[in-house]
Amino acid sequence: MAFDPDMCVEVPAGFDDSDEDTQVYPVACKLFMGVTASEAFARAGHWVAAHDVRVTDVSWDNMLGEDEPHTLSLYFVFELDEEDEEDED
Repeated sequence: MAFDPDMCVEVPAGFDDSDEDTQVYPVACKLFMGVTASEAFARAGHWVAAHDVRVTDVSWDNMLGEDEPHTLSLYFVFELDEEDEEDED
């Protein structure tokens, strides 16, 4: 799967603040909307199954007046390939 560079988080080479108190990590968010909460959840489930990501958090919102008012915000990080992780060591 090719990544669109306009939708990627750029992190400087060697970035690692895991020893710091803030522990900031790049996280992305994607919104899934539906007529019902279960429809939004199903859309998110299909998307997660098709992509190599690790879900870190979710939140719900109700957008009153919209055709699809139930909104699931899914926060995730991209999983690195094992080969990429070996290259970093």
